Amino acid sequence: MQSIDRYMARLIAVPLFSTLIIAAMLLVLDRMLRLFDFVAAEGGPVSVVWRMLANLLPEYMGLGIPIGMLLGTLLAFRKLATSSELDVMRAVGMGYGRLLRVPYFFAIGLALLNLLIVGWVQPWSRYNYEELRFDLRSGALGASIKVGEFTTFPGNITVRIEESADKGTRLSGIFAQMRQDNDRWMAVAAERGQFLATEDKETILFRLTNGTLLHYEPGFTEPRVLTFSQHDLPIPLPKSENFRGRGGRNLERTLPELIRVGLDPKADPDDRNASWANLHFRLVEVVTMFLLPLLALALGVPPKRSTSALGVFVSIVMIVTQHKINEYGEDFGALGRVDPVLALWGPFVVFALLVGWMYYTIAYVPGGQPIGALERVFGKAGKALGRLIPGRRKAAA
Repeated sequence: MQSIDRYMARLIAVPLFSTLIIAAMLLVLDRMLRLFDFVAAEGGPVSVVWRMLANLLPEYMGLGIPIGMLLGTLLAFRKLATSSELDVMRAVGMGYGRLLRVPYFFAIGLALLNLLIVGWVQPWSRYNYEELRFDLRSGALGASIKVGEFTTFPGNITVRIEESADKGTRLSGIFAQMRQDNDRWMAVAAERGQFLATEDKETILFRLTNGTLLHYEPGFTEPRVLTFSQHDLPIPLPKSENFRGRGGRNLERTLPELIRVGLDPKADPDDRNASWANLHFRLVEVVTMFLLPLLALALGVPPKRSTSALGVFVSIVMIVTQHKINEYGEDFGALGRVDPVLALWGPFVVFALLVGWMYYTIAYVPGGQPIGALERVFGKAGKALGRLIPGRRKAAA
């Protein structure tokens, strides 16, 4: 790489990875609070939250990588333009095509990475995430008995725990009731208790200490009362169901699996349409990354003698809007109302033509500015707003 290429790579890499990390952190923090509430409500261990977040990262990266690529390239060209370095490069005969070499190196590498993520990694991670939710709800991840509430187990066994300490290893204020039928029952109250594992995976041992046991059967004139220093109470666990197989949803299918379902004449027509729509949605999202360097250049270079950051705002609006349009196109294609190819690639062609026009305007039209009209409108609006500020009017006077 020549020195100018290394310089461009540094300018792009810093905001690219910074934006990617910040976007991932914001998305993770937003989901983290809801996951903590969900895990706490299900009585599961806190460690499962980090596993669930790890399986959500590929989904966030699918949108975070294009945004990071766009902002990284845009801010690099904006820095070159505002520091007049871009004018020097153009003056020595270095055109925009030459300056786009490094951005396209990034675009090709990140597009391949994004294809790997949305095509293979994301379907598996989505399935693992749903499996964790299922295991958490079914108690397979060690969901605990909620303190202060009555919990029912198979065999008509009801347990209530008043207090819990040391992560559930020390329990106190124990009450348990076992009812075989309407005429046979047993109730236990104990000061302390502890759950112990057994060789039988479907049974757990509840060891009680210092308590009283009441036992009643038909023929007893009154319940028998026994006191004990230690009593082991076997409790059957709920039978854990196996989680469904992967591939029942399009989000959990890899690209080859989507193609196989779409070509299967025996598959349900609605399922075939949904598979084709999801396949084209993923491909469009990846191919769009090759337009981002052109869009970043067109919006990153502000007008002469201007430091306006309007292009940054417009670029984010455009990429997010295009992503939402692709989602709507996928929904219409899945319903069978519109051919998935037309629903997804039609808007892409329109977006590509718009980006091409913007690049042509900035690169080949003398003094061309793709969003010049917006710049002028926002400039006048900013001046009008400044005149409304009392301090500014006094300073001007």
